[in-house]
Amino acid sequence: MLVSTLRYEPKSPTLTLLQEDSVEQTEGDRLLHSERTLVKACQANDPMAMKDLVTRFQNDVYRVCCRLMADPHEAEDLAQEVFIRVFRSLHTWDQERPLKPWILSIAFNRCRTALGKRARRPHLSPLLDTNPSKEAGSERTSDIQQEINAAVEELRQEYREVFLLFHADEVPYETIGCMMQKPVGTIKTWLHRARQAVVKRLQERGVVYQRSDELHD
Repeated sequence: MLVSTLRYEPKSPTLTLLQEDSVEQTEGDRLLHSERTLVKACQANDPMAMKDLVTRFQNDVYRVCCRLMADPHEAEDLAQEVFIRVFRSLHTWDQERPLKPWILSIAFNRCRTALGKRARRPHLSPLLDTNPSKEAGSERTSDIQQEINAAVEELRQEYREVFLLFHADEVPYETIGCMMQKPVGTIKTWLHRARQAVVKRLQERGVVYQRSDELHD
């Protein structure tokens, strides 16, 4: 009797590597592929793609504009300008890098320009908008917040921007670095110095009593 034997033939090494690469594709790779596809569609003037891009990033852009400008209405106008600039500049986006930091860098630069123009024109103090009917506790909280805002406002421009982006909007060091085109180490140094300056100002005003050298990144 003839007995047939079954033998296992290993897969082609090349095929195996291709399959492993496909399985091990990182989330970052998938995100970049998705963003490249989206940008390509936007460049082809696909209205749905353009709407999708705005929807994906509009909250992040608005938060950055609102935080840096401290004016919700002005932030809304700037956010719209940002996306106009984004669509005009899509051809300059580095397709090997995530789209979000690039878009936020445009928002950051647009806010800087707007702040420069604002500094050259007179404006009413935001204190004129306070509500005199607040209770004492609320007034105390408001006073402390005003002291903090004043301390932050006195920071050097780059320190203030880093402080607000990191603490108020929780933007990661790496993203801030991309936005400001600075190394992460520089961003951390600026943030540390900003914290020290704010605490020193609050100490001088009798608001807090912590030692500034106890602050850590």
